[in-house]
Amino acid sequence: MKVKVELTFPRELKNEPVIYQIITRFNVVPTILEASFTSKVGWVYLIVEGGEGELKQMFDYLASRNVIVDKRS
Repeated sequence: MKVKVELTFPRELKNEPVIYQIITRFNVVPTILEASFTSKVGWVYLIVEGGEGELKQMFDYLASRNVIVDKRS
């Protein structure tokens, strides 16, 4: 299953390897399409491929880290 999402990161996660963490914690493959980071906020537009259960766990994990997940079509 492939899902397009925009992730918005809060300031406190600016220096954390969140994309690396989702790759190593979950059986998903992200493809980064576009990204931008400032000292206050960051966002990434990507396609994530994986099983439905893995994607749900990944989205739950991101929400627990205060990452805003906006699913796109």
